Amino acid sequence: MAAKFDLNGKVAIVTGGGRGIGRAIALGLARAGASVVVGSRTQKEVESVAEEIRLLGGKSLAVVTDLTVNEQLENLVQATIREFGRIDILVNNAARSFLRSLLDLREDGWDKVFNTNVKAVWLLSRLVARQMMEQKSGRIINITTVGAEKAELGMAAYGCSKAALKMLTRCMAREWAQYGINVNAVGPGLTRTDFSKPIWSNPEVAKHVTTAIPQGRLAEPEEIVGSVLFLTSDAANFITGHSIYVDGGALTT
Repeated sequence: MAAKFDLNGKVAIVTGGGRGIGRAIALGLARAGASVVVGSRTQKEVESVAEEIRLLGGKSLAVVTDLTVNEQLENLVQATIREFGRIDILVNNAARSFLRSLLDLREDGWDKVFNTNVKAVWLLSRLVARQMMEQKSGRIINITTVGAEKAELGMAAYGCSKAALKMLTRCMAREWAQYGINVNAVGPGLTRTDFSKPIWSNPEVAKHVTTAIPQGRLAEPEEIVGSVLFLTSDAANFITGHSIYVDGGALTT
């Protein structure tokens, strides 16, 4: 059974891999044996994570990428092929959000959230899928959120974009299963990262949020990794089009 979770010889791309959940996933994939391409807009962050992976004895490539620029999406894929010759795993982790009510959120803010969280995932995934089709195998993991299922105050654009991403996951799974590509999603609950700091850094807000989580606390980035590793492994060969929520029971309330 342990051999099913061995990712030696696999090549993974992780977007938003410079910090938070993305960094934890990149390191987790590397520890499982995969070569990891780390993509993010911030050069210092992606190079730092790539170096961490190399220090672990793994292979890594840092590629600065703005997901809203088509040419940079193409460069991310092409750089991966040049360096490693294949793509086995894509983790669409990068995301954007604004903590604003629907009345206060600007139209361009809504567009920025959807362009990063949905449109860029579609564009990058189909670039990668074409490579995976040639290989007749591949795994795509989209990072969503419990907000795709549960309305949260001030997070409407983010939640709506992730609900759209959940359906995009199912559509990609439906269309690409015939090519040996499995597409699934992992939806974290509130996780202690810089991305969510505006929420958990406020003691009153944090207390309110954690009381709604049966386990009574926030997740740590490393706690999201196991579900991703499972879905990228041979143990999940017959799973596609599904979402796994790592939320401490938040969706049970």
